[in-house]
Amino acid sequence: MRKRFNVTGSCNPDRHYMVDTEKRFKAVEALIDHGDYFTINRARQYGKTTMLNMIWRRLSDKYLVVPLSFEGLGDEAFASSEAFVATFKRQMARNITSRRLNEALINIWQNSDASSIEGLSLVITDFCKACPSPVVVTIDEVDKSSDNQLFMNFLGMLRNKYLERDREGLNSTFHSVVLAGVYDIKNLKLKLRSDEEKKYNSPWNIAADFNVDMTFHPEEIAQMLGDYENDAHTGMDIKAISEEIYKFTHGYPFLVSYICKMIDEQFDQEWTSDSIVKAVKILVQGGSTLMDDLSKNLENNPDFREFMYSISVNSATYSFTLLNPMVNLGNMFSYIRNKDGRAVIHNLVFEEALFLYFSTDYTIKNNEKLSPFQLNYVQNGRLNMEHVVTRFRDLMHEEYRNSTEPFLEKEGRLVFLSFLKPIINGTGFYYVEPQTRDNRRMDLVVTYGQQEFIIELKIWRGEKYEENGRDQLSSYLATRGMDEGYLVTFDFSKNKQDVDPQWIEWNGKRIFEVIV
Repeated sequence: MRKRFNVTGSCNPDRHYMVDTEKRFKAVEALIDHGDYFTINRARQYGKTTMLNMIWRRLSDKYLVVPLSFEGLGDEAFASSEAFVATFKRQMARNITSRRLNEALINIWQNSDASSIEGLSLVITDFCKACPSPVVVTIDEVDKSSDNQLFMNFLGMLRNKYLERDREGLNSTFHSVVLAGVYDIKNLKLKLRSDEEKKYNSPWNIAADFNVDMTFHPEEIAQMLGDYENDAHTGMDIKAISEEIYKFTHGYPFLVSYICKMIDEQFDQEWTSDSIVKAVKILVQGGSTLMDDLSKNLENNPDFREFMYSISVNSATYSFTLLNPMVNLGNMFSYIRNKDGRAVIHNLVFEEALFLYFSTDYTIKNNEKLSPFQLNYVQNGRLNMEHVVTRFRDLMHEEYRNSTEPFLEKEGRLVFLSFLKPIINGTGFYYVEPQTRDNRRMDLVVTYGQQEFIIELKIWRGEKYEENGRDQLSSYLATRGMDEGYLVTFDFSKNKQDVDPQWIEWNGKRIFEVIV
């Protein structure tokens, strides 16, 4: 049976097409060999469980690797120290029983009457000293219980045993403990008090930093596609397709595998740029756990929602510093990344998803204003962008120029995105060119079938800045080998410009200029 691309659960190289994980695994193995305790804290569906399973498969010859998971334990497991200790002992006994170890080792867990964290500590010491191999414990989905004080006490106990092992002996506790979860256990902010006061807890401050790069780079995607091509013989351009997938995903593992799976299983193995865009459009419409989480994380945290709105729709510029709670949160979820010291949207898939989320929300609230203008933009399968931006100007003039409701400067781009989305929906795609993101301008790349358009959105700051906008747009058109572009300028000044849309020649390029 041929391998498949996998987007659910752990990946297995015997059954799934995978990138070469050897370099990543060797870095993890070095931490374990050194006896480190650490957390693999990465965003959802980023390869954490796959790495834990690799540890179990490949290191069980020199360590007793015990894989545990806190997923699905339920609140009852944390109702009391007795319940937690009993649950932990059962998980340990179940795992080591399956290894057919010495009966005496199994009995240490099965016959123990320990019911407190302190008692559990003694059991761990007895077991590790009796075990012929160093013990490595991995715990998956650890942050599912990270808001519980009992769990904090458990980590505190492991920390103390780690600190004491030089005196008590290296075999007095687990050789290495590997936790896996989205949240960084070293810097948990917990709500533990009845008055909802929040405090920081650091029971895991002995953990080594986990700096392993788990993103998929173009050459790694190409290697995976090469393995696939050896089986499928599709004739794809492996290098071009791998670079295109990376362009949209920036190597986010789940997104890479999802696109590949869609093309292989649903798009008749048509490995083209159009198929990649089709897969992305299906992905951002929701249904996957990753996209569901994106929506929930925005809905459940108004401050974070506003932060992501400002950085995506309004191209706000923030320094990338994990000392800022919102930047730290966005980085933890991998919605943003560090680019030359600035916080930017992690990849084009998330950018499209965020645009869709915010523009749909705006459209629902302003449907009557937008819907009459969503007509006759496509003729004979071709999008008339001149008509699109002209009608957008008409919309703004008719609905907002004489409106008693204030039109906020920050809404301009969102209104345009909300206006454009239903026009190109199903066929087109748009994204912001990263290097043009700032508060003054935004270059929007719009594709529709085989057509491509460049639209610069900017705010009126005077005639000189308008000329600068033309210079910037014409220069950007030159870098993409295009002759025509569109300049949409939002004029929020008291003396608004009333200039009809027009084509102008500028630096050898044709620019259709609209002032709203």
